Amino acid sequence: MGSDARRYLALPSPFAMKRGGVLHGAHVAYETWGELNPSRDNAVLILTGLSPSAHAASNADDPTPGWWEAMIGPGKAIDTSRWFVICVNSLGSDKGSTCPASIDPATGKAYRLSFPELALEDVANAAHAVINSLGIAQLACLIGCSMGGMSALAYMLLHPGSVRAHISVDTAPQAQPFAIAIRSLQREAIRLDPRWNEGNYDIHAEEGSHYPDIGMSIARKLGVITYRSAMEWNGRFARIRLDPEQREDEPFGREFQVESYLEGHARRFVRNFDPNCYLYLSRASDWFDIAEYGHGSVLEGLKRIHIERAMVIGVSTDILFPLQQQEQIAEGLEAAGAKVEFVALDSPQGHDAFLVDIANYSRAIGGFLGRLSAA
Repeated sequence: MGSDARRYLALPSPFAMKRGGVLHGAHVAYETWGELNPSRDNAVLILTGLSPSAHAASNADDPTPGWWEAMIGPGKAIDTSRWFVICVNSLGSDKGSTCPASIDPATGKAYRLSFPELALEDVANAAHAVINSLGIAQLACLIGCSMGGMSALAYMLLHPGSVRAHISVDTAPQAQPFAIAIRSLQREAIRLDPRWNEGNYDIHAEEGSHYPDIGMSIARKLGVITYRSAMEWNGRFARIRLDPEQREDEPFGREFQVESYLEGHARRFVRNFDPNCYLYLSRASDWFDIAEYGHGSVLEGLKRIHIERAMVIGVSTDILFPLQQQEQIAEGLEAAGAKVEFVALDSPQGHDAFLVDIANYSRAIGGFLGRLSAA
């Protein structure tokens, strides 16, 4: 699965996890773009959402388009002719980093559910180890998207002074009940698939073999529904029905275009992400709560983060990480002394807007980074 651009950092062994347990011989995958300048102060770290790899953009070693291709590169919003950009694959993800599908050196078999409980603080600490290994004392900017935005808040809390500026993208200081409820249903769909088999499915399964395809498919469909907005569903699909030859010849089969769209999304995802990794990262997202660092108060937790500047971006149509949560982050960072810019976008694409509405996000992120380098 590895690309030529992918690099690996061996984490300190043992690597202690927040909720107890340790990893031995663990590593994380990352990719870089641009050049680190002699003073090592032009580094930008990107922390990702739940499913992306470290391949955020194409480069000489791997020309395939990355998940944020339109944002990163020479002359783009995250300008690699000015910035040294690093994207780290989350610890616990199966895109190159040590995860539940990795081999446990103690047993010679995949960890599966013996993998220690994973917290986003562990993801943050692993990413910090990468930055440390590159000889970077302070990031010029830390960018966190979705789940990665929560990991970024943990990063700044756990490593004071290691970040100068922050861009928070469509994220939250803690999971709200709605987000927890959705992720709980996604996990239940996987766990109730008989082929999940308490995590003991065939990791390298082929079609039709012992693998929880149905559970993963339902989990992905639920996710896609929450990543977009009702406004977009209406605009794209309305009540358009499938042509008769496209319909399933079975009771209650797919009849509407929106059902077919979800099926296509699920089919592309099911075998491209390990189910146990999905469960671990999903639960880590639910557990994250910055109020833990502020005696039960989100504001007090955020006030412990000391950076110079921040931009907080949210979308009015995001039901998973609502705009009100972006406002909380902005208020907290401002109360801690940062110069904060708050950007509320009206993109119809909901939570996924940062992957789709490139024009508006480029304007915001590129503008912020431009002002940052001049500061």
